[in-house]
Amino acid sequence: MSDWLVLVLAMLGACAVVVVITLLRHRTAAEDEDPSETPDVIEYMTMWIGVIYAIVLGLAIAGVWEARNAAQDHVQSEAQALHEISERVRVYPPDVRDRIRADVDAYVSYVVRTEWRTMAAEERVTDRGATLLQRVRADVTDYRPVNDFEAQAYQPLLDQLAAADQARNARADATGATMPPVVWWGLITGALITIGMVFALQIRRTGRELVLAGLFSATIAFMLFLIWDFDAPYSRGIAVTAEPFVSLFPGVSG
Repeated sequence: MSDWLVLVLAMLGACAVVVVITLLRHRTAAEDEDPSETPDVIEYMTMWIGVIYAIVLGLAIAGVWEARNAAQDHVQSEAQALHEISERVRVYPPDVRDRIRADVDAYVSYVVRTEWRTMAAEERVTDRGATLLQRVRADVTDYRPVNDFEAQAYQPLLDQLAAADQARNARADATGATMPPVVWWGLITGALITIGMVFALQIRRTGRELVLAGLFSATIAFMLFLIWDFDAPYSRGIAVTAEPFVSLFPGVSG
């Protein structure tokens, strides 16, 4: 099922629940009930519960959005470091240069075509990817420069290799969910309490109030969906893509 279909169903479901509960409540309400006699303390509590929950939602969205941007930065850093390695080995002998570039291309091709699907489906990186990157490391570190020109390029290559390895490890750490389950329990419980307080205000069955109550609940459902979608940066609807690899290595990934 598409993530966007889940969003539409969740928002429609939230609206439907509010409307149905409101209609049922009015059917079972006492004839002498006066909705305008809601105590001031309930209105005060409802206002503060809404404000507090809005702050919590905002912090949660900011947190998962920051995590998603960090995941995108990890991909960009890894791709750029590997691209620098491919370019800087041009000072090496042709056989060494071609071997390093071939292994870099093999790693990038595997990441884009195979490992990315594993990250999306299983929220993890693969051992094969680590093996291919280790092969690039061996190519770079095992070569002994034969002149000063090659020696000057050797240490920057090691630095770029370390940057690629660090970015890969960061990408591996970011494949899973960033929000702890206890936070999700708090968000869902807070949503139920916030929407439930709407009924404490004894809303009438007028079209205007039903529409506002439905939109209010649909907005909360939309915010929860955004948090859920951003929570796993590589595996859901608005996911981080392998575009930096594709852009820098069009020959092997395109």
